[in-house]
Amino acid sequence: MVSPYGWDLPGGVQAHIHDLALYCMAQGHDVSVMAPAVDESNLPDWVTSSGRPIAIPYNGAVARVAFGPVANRRVRKWINEGEFDLLHLHEPAIPSLSLLACWAAEGPLVGTFHVSAPKQKAIYAVGPILEPAIEKLHARIAVSETARTTLTDHLDTDAVVIPNGINHSDFAVGSRATDLPKRTIGFIGRFEEPRKGLSILLESCEILLARGEQFHLVVAGPGDASEFSETMSAELRERTQFLGRVSESRKQEVLRSIALYVAPNTGGESFGIILAEAMAAGAPVIASDLPAFQDVLEGGAAGEIFSVGDSAELAARLSALLSDPSRREQLKAIGQKSSHRFDWSIVGESILDIYRMVSAAGEKVRLGSDLRFSRDREDKNL
Repeated sequence: MVSPYGWDLPGGVQAHIHDLALYCMAQGHDVSVMAPAVDESNLPDWVTSSGRPIAIPYNGAVARVAFGPVANRRVRKWINEGEFDLLHLHEPAIPSLSLLACWAAEGPLVGTFHVSAPKQKAIYAVGPILEPAIEKLHARIAVSETARTTLTDHLDTDAVVIPNGINHSDFAVGSRATDLPKRTIGFIGRFEEPRKGLSILLESCEILLARGEQFHLVVAGPGDASEFSETMSAELRERTQFLGRVSESRKQEVLRSIALYVAPNTGGESFGIILAEAMAAGAPVIASDLPAFQDVLEGGAAGEIFSVGDSAELAARLSALLSDPSRREQLKAIGQKSSHRFDWSIVGESILDIYRMVSAAGEKVRLGSDLRFSRDREDKNL
């Protein structure tokens, strides 16, 4: 498997590859992952580093990827020595390690497309370069209908939809956080990114305070809390905990303990793995009406939905649910049942079915003759 993004940095794609690798190994398969890494000293023995990633603006965020002659030499060496039965490339349609591997390799290739970028056509403006590589893929997977639409619109090719996976029981069963009050609203994510929508949630919480609502707010994830704290009222600051980046076990504990989980994201989401995790943990979910979030919440049947960016509507829905414990219990039951479809026992087997199909002929992965990054062109072109 090839990860386009820094392995030791937080991100849904890296988490998906990590869990998929563990699932495949648990089924008796040998797995090797190549990924960029900031710190190579702490990697699992089944992860090979392509070197340090560089930061590029991408899809409303900052992506940390590896691309260029050094990364190309490392990925070619890894492919040449790996004797792989199959190569699974994640996000091969952006300038990244996965695209380098797609150019370099021949044989059974699978690509998974995670991104949703319907308005960022510049990303796919290099279609004539990408299309020959994408055509090499024996199978294409999109993590949602939104990601599939991005692929069909920009590269004129299709994919089977297989969602991201979760370990359902890890979220559904376990201890609760003793430091969180009963009426706690939760948010988890890289909150410094405007598209994650924390500012919208804070606006809604200020409206709740003006109405005399009693609640507590907990925010977890990497970022500098000070720029948000400065804009918050003194009363809201008193009711808010910024936990910083948390461990997986702490995240699960928080999700099992909150009264409501809010996803106020404004765009750029292709799936919404945190929604599935919150549902599995029994947290009723309120999410903006992004197409990807509506898919996870079954059009609103498994959670509440509000208009993107509408803090007043979000405040109204928060107020209604905080005062209606029976509705919260109903959403908890529906969400836990609905989120079972994302368990790795289902998602992992669907991906393994793809693997079996593309490798049925017994062909091995091998290096092709691609010379885009040959040494005699490095100084001139890169």
